[in-house]
Amino acid sequence: MQPRFPRRSKLTIVLAIALGLLTPMAANMVGAQAGALEVSTARSVLPVVVDAPSRGFEFPVPGVQPALRKIARAAARIARVERWTNVLVHVPRTLPARARPNAAAAQVGVVPAGSKYYGIPIVAWVEEVSSNGRWGRVELPYTWPRRHGWIRLAGLRRERTRVQVEVDLSTHLVTVRKFGKVLFRAPGATGAPSSPTPVGEYFVTDRVPFSAGGYLGSFAFGISGIQPRLPAGWSGGNQLAIHGTNNPSSIGRSASAGCVRVSETTLDRLIPLLVYGTPVIVHP
Repeated sequence: MQPRFPRRSKLTIVLAIALGLLTPMAANMVGAQAGALEVSTARSVLPVVVDAPSRGFEFPVPGVQPALRKIARAAARIARVERWTNVLVHVPRTLPARARPNAAAAQVGVVPAGSKYYGIPIVAWVEEVSSNGRWGRVELPYTWPRRHGWIRLAGLRRERTRVQVEVDLSTHLVTVRKFGKVLFRAPGATGAPSSPTPVGEYFVTDRVPFSAGGYLGSFAFGISGIQPRLPAGWSGGNQLAIHGTNNPSSIGRSASAGCVRVSETTLDRLIPLLVYGTPVIVHP
């Protein structure tokens, strides 16, 4: 029979982690234990200086207690920030994507090094990192049917963003969040009934300015998805995008070939926020 141990409350666990992260004394003690283990298992014994003063082991002033609730609140803030931190990786070359985070798993596709029409170097949104930290799960750009794959992360330059875009097809609303909090919402035109905007988890692959007055408005954010149901006679390509429009009356309706149209005012707010790799999630 396995021995039973008392369960620890979530607050106890959070406090323990917080103290480990935020208390130098605890960190130094962990380091001292690790150092002792390393010395005990080494083949060669180095000279030991016995009269070296200890550092970092001073005890608190008598009567002074750590502010446990304050530490717990700080740990909770850190957890919230990390929850809304999106990992982005630069793709220097075409990378094979596997069905599982394992080099022996079947290849399900590739992540290209450049965007579909402009050849801009891809920065991919990593939706999940494997338990060993060596693989990242991404939605494969420009594929249909949509599918995910795992790519090796070793050697890839990483960035982070805490901005995320959500497009709600039922309400025709574009929502921009940072740290999980809504920065702003704005109406947008989405795909017409015959060419609906495909739902999915995408990311920004292009940032392209245009001359004002055109059908794309003054700016377009190409994203990593494609439209499989283009209107008859369409010749404008099949990559999805968030862009402006010269038909502002269409905003707020199901009227496009699949892209998301927004106003020039909304574009002005998006341009400083949406970097390459920024997640764009399209909901039904």
